Amino acid sequence: MTRSFAAAMSEHPDPAVATGDVVGRVLAALGDPGIAPDLAMLFVTPIHAPAIEEIVATINATLRPKAMLGCAAVSVVGGDHEVERGPAISLWAGRTGTVTPFHLTAGDSPDGLTFTGWPDSIPDDASALLLIPDPFTFPTDDLLRRMEEDRPGMPVVGGMASAARAPGGNRLVIDDRVVTAGAVGAFLSAQVEVATVVSQGCRPVGSPFVVTRAEQNIVYELAGRSAVERLQEVAATLTDEDRELLADVVQIGRVIDESKVDFGPGDFLVRTVVGADPNSGALRVGDILQVGSTAQFQVRDHVSADQDLRRMVDGRRADAALVFTCNGRGTNLFPKPHHDARVVSESLAGAPIAGMFCAGELGPIGGHNFMHGFTASVVLLSVP
Repeated sequence: MTRSFAAAMSEHPDPAVATGDVVGRVLAALGDPGIAPDLAMLFVTPIHAPAIEEIVATINATLRPKAMLGCAAVSVVGGDHEVERGPAISLWAGRTGTVTPFHLTAGDSPDGLTFTGWPDSIPDDASALLLIPDPFTFPTDDLLRRMEEDRPGMPVVGGMASAARAPGGNRLVIDDRVVTAGAVGAFLSAQVEVATVVSQGCRPVGSPFVVTRAEQNIVYELAGRSAVERLQEVAATLTDEDRELLADVVQIGRVIDESKVDFGPGDFLVRTVVGADPNSGALRVGDILQVGSTAQFQVRDHVSADQDLRRMVDGRRADAALVFTCNGRGTNLFPKPHHDARVVSESLAGAPIAGMFCAGELGPIGGHNFMHGFTASVVLLSVP
């Protein structure tokens, strides 16, 4: 029997044994070894990072994928499990149709920031861009802005490599090579259907406010009063539990679709409030809020995050999935392990799943691509 997708994960401490295990199970699940998968995705935990070149060579020699992306990550996802500590190799492969891989680097030029390494041609029918950047050496926000100009509406999905704490420490996989800087990516063609789920795990509290005075990422006034006063006003209306959540991390969401009348979870791009000035009453936000836009304070806890992800994947159908979840989720957020992997796996009835914990997640909200934090970005793939 031939299948379009397969995935396997091994927690064996010997990288050679673990690699043989996942390759063997993926080959068996795909069936018909004469038809090579178009794309393989590889995720390894830091314990296996020193052996990643040998792991990549073995996969290319045995599975023979036409393209391969991946990285070392602080934790990995395989099926309905998440390995947050210890050794693990997660391998995913799919017969997706044409895949166009590339390795991008960024640098300054007389014309400004330049991205080098684009493929010779981007398919006209490209349905999505899978992207794994290095957070230390690649300006991901600038690339998202460039993609918005060049390919508006195309989803950019993936996550930031997370196995290192300094430049040069991450390992990114592109086909048969391992690189330490830039971003690896691949354009998928319309031969595979791509849908996305971006669960920010927050819920709005208080009332929405119109931004009445702001400059760049500094919000001075919300609905005619200082932003700090509005925050205090909202906090005073909350339960003790929600007030503690708001005091722990203040979040604010800006509405994506201003044409809507009522706003709820999923209608906001959520960003952290990174500072406050009690003298001016201003809040410094990790985003630019335009005057006239609508914003609302948000709280995040494991209950809200669980409900949000379940709401967004409920009723979805796909042949396979890739899960890019924040390294602040997992057991850092939820009381039990494997949360995001199990929710997605249960929704898709055990379809092949792989992924990683990221230092920032990529995915679209309201038709526009953003980099997120504390988010689960899920790529759903189906063969027509």
